[in-house]
Amino acid sequence: MSIGTSQCRTALCSRLEENMRKHRQQASHISTMVVEGRVKRVVGLTIEAVGIHAPIGARCQVHTETTVVESEVVGFAGSSTYLMPAGDSRGLMPNARVVPGEASYDARVGEGLLGRVVDASGNPLDGKGRISYSSHRALLGSPVNPLERWPIDTPLDVGVRSINAMLSVGRGQRIGLFAGSGVGKSVLLGMMTRYTNADVVVVGLIGERGREVKEFVENILGEEGRQRAVVVASPADNPPLLRMHGAWLATSIAEYYRDQGKHVLLLMDSLTRFAQAQREIALAIGEPPATKGYPPSAFARLPQLVERAGNGGQGGGSITAFYTVLAEGDDQNDPVVDSARAILDGHVVLSRNLAEGGHYPAIDIEASVSRVMNDIVGEEHVQAARRFRQLYSTYHKNQDLISVGAYKPGSDPRVDEAISFYPRLVQFLQQDRTAAVSFAQSYRQLLSVVETEEPGDKETTEAAA
Repeated sequence: MSIGTSQCRTALCSRLEENMRKHRQQASHISTMVVEGRVKRVVGLTIEAVGIHAPIGARCQVHTETTVVESEVVGFAGSSTYLMPAGDSRGLMPNARVVPGEASYDARVGEGLLGRVVDASGNPLDGKGRISYSSHRALLGSPVNPLERWPIDTPLDVGVRSINAMLSVGRGQRIGLFAGSGVGKSVLLGMMTRYTNADVVVVGLIGERGREVKEFVENILGEEGRQRAVVVASPADNPPLLRMHGAWLATSIAEYYRDQGKHVLLLMDSLTRFAQAQREIALAIGEPPATKGYPPSAFARLPQLVERAGNGGQGGGSITAFYTVLAEGDDQNDPVVDSARAILDGHVVLSRNLAEGGHYPAIDIEASVSRVMNDIVGEEHVQAARRFRQLYSTYHKNQDLISVGAYKPGSDPRVDEAISFYPRLVQFLQQDRTAAVSFAQSYRQLLSVVETEEPGDKETTEAAA
């Protein structure tokens, strides 16, 4: 009797376990209940919704009669949640449904990106079909322990003589190109794209003219350059949220290749447009302006973006980043320029006066600096660059007197020397955009230019050309 009872109990337990297993499987397929909200009002770029509970950065969908507007939570106040659309918001009506999502925006990455042009969402723009993505990364990246980064100790050949010789760039450095509009930032970026020794080139065209995207891809990159490049384009007509996403996506793609041990060149045009996009979003949700209309969050976003570039761990890959910074009205004290100068590892200033005088590239050597140059080149190189700067600066300080004939030769030996050297100093700083000059050639020509032989020596002049 006891044996039969035991068997019954075993059979009952087995049935109970089987039923529990079935219920668990059914429960796993039941979607979590989502509390929908509604649109209360739309002011400018901001959608104000009520009735939803979603964290900052969460994706939401606003349903209209004809389409669905993707948006992101950017703030909240009381019972209201503020959304920023990631697309065209035309067609929105009062009380439109707002469905919060379960995840934030992420970055899709993979080897299939090489040679492609994508928008800020990772969708192809080049008409070459779908892109095969292999993984996803956080769009905003992950904080990097600064003590785990490998120090910058290797020069990087960018193919531009004045930068190689006078503003030597290290692998893993973050440097800015500061200039006003129309001075040649994009063309200089194109030269470095073609001539820099890097495994992968990632280009972020953020907030610039849409016409420049096609020109950069076809004329500057070319078919050969595109084979090792990824272009992320988010032109000026994109919503501010997408312009910021474009900068984050380009950086995430560069991080993906760096983590594979590759040396990446990241070119972003421009950091100013990224800050302006954050300004538009912050002002739209009520953040007070601080410096020249920029709210504090705009300056907080800049280091969060820039610090993601740089070297990885020992023996790993690197991201050498060039960020263009638009100086409004050629003002080098513009708040974005001033903030970027403080967080970057150096800056290259382009002069409008030089550009208007036909001097290309229009790099103002006196106002430019590389903060890692002394750590990556030899002492002889440093001394030669220092002598070049002294000669160049001495001439410019006395240029007005020299130009009007008020300076008398023999009055100051240093000025006399600067006058005799100046023509080949200027010749050294100029370079045709279609010709690359290697790092070794730049160094040899620098030594040749500043040597103490007579400047008119034919061989010296030919070596500096």
